[in-house]
Amino acid sequence: MAILLTHATLATMTDGYGLIPDAAVAIKGDRIAWAGPMDALPEAWSGLPAHDCGGRLVTPGLIDCHSHIVFAGDRAVEFEMRLNGASYEEVARAGGGILSTVRATRAASEAELLEQALARADLMIAAGATTIEVKSGYGLTVTDELKMLRVARRIAAHRPLRVLTTHLAAHAVPPEYAGRADAYIEEVAIPSLHKAHAEGLIDAVDAFCEGIAFSPAQVERLFTEARALGLPLKLHAEQLSDLKGAALAARMGALSADHVEYIAADGITAMAAAGTVAVILPGAFYTLRETQAPPIAAFRTAGVPMALATDFNPGTAPIASLPLAMNMACTLFRMTPLETLAGTTTHAARALGLTDRGTIAPCQLADLCLWQARHPAELSYRIGATPLHARIFGGRLDA
Repeated sequence: MAILLTHATLATMTDGYGLIPDAAVAIKGDRIAWAGPMDALPEAWSGLPAHDCGGRLVTPGLIDCHSHIVFAGDRAVEFEMRLNGASYEEVARAGGGILSTVRATRAASEAELLEQALARADLMIAAGATTIEVKSGYGLTVTDELKMLRVARRIAAHRPLRVLTTHLAAHAVPPEYAGRADAYIEEVAIPSLHKAHAEGLIDAVDAFCEGIAFSPAQVERLFTEARALGLPLKLHAEQLSDLKGAALAARMGALSADHVEYIAADGITAMAAAGTVAVILPGAFYTLRETQAPPIAAFRTAGVPMALATDFNPGTAPIASLPLAMNMACTLFRMTPLETLAGTTTHAARALGLTDRGTIAPCQLADLCLWQARHPAELSYRIGATPLHARIFGGRLDA
């Protein structure tokens, strides 16, 4: 299996955009063999079956490094309730909020969850995603967390998509553990972590460190168990307040701290020193109509790498499109188009601990996007339009 892309405008993402006009990419098997200007194409690759890109933009396949697409039901009614003035407490009393998703997810079978997750995965694929991360966290029992993770693992068997799974049992405290978050960590989060690891169901461990969820001490207890198993760490941190979760994540060597709207200078310094990626999630900020934006300029100055993701979930970010998230990040947070494309390629790969994707270079996975565009800034410029012409996934053209 081999193919030669010709007459492409390459954004290699190896040095800034790494733009190469009138370029070629030679692909052998599922890897990139060569990339560069057409007039420098080695003779060894000139005889491959060619696909003329007609000057279209070619980028690395997009990477969504934070999503929650395995769940049942939706939260459209509570969205309408909030817009009509209902408070968080009123929504909860009416059966809404995260626990409504927990109830629906617990009641759904694996087959039902998979069917719904695949429909969401299709939306992500259509917007250019080739790798996604999928979290658990709507089961909140050992059995239901494992059910979610098994479903997440099965997505890649049904779609041309690479899927990494993350254990997020420490997402919320279910009603049966109200006021007993420590007991929930000991009796559900940690046992489900060990069982999921034993079944080979997880690639990383996450938690929600917030006043409405889990304290830094509780998160550290879970993360200590995860590190003993050799699992990478990620953390929902500083979304609603500054509990110093990002600093904890950095101290424990986490791959990323995600949301980080309320992070303070000490957390930024800790992340920069540890190389922890800041995952920016404009979809939740937009949906919740937040006013505290993440400190993009401070991250930039400190040299903290910034990834960007959809946070696709039923309650606070029902968004499937990475290009739309890129536009939001530019408009709402003043990120640059270069930062958003790096955030959905090279830095998103780093946020997942991956080194074999995110750039167009020899030996990288041949997961690419061909866009109806001539310059990378167009991907962030358009609002709600995905000018995707075709994807190449594992070296195969998926027009």
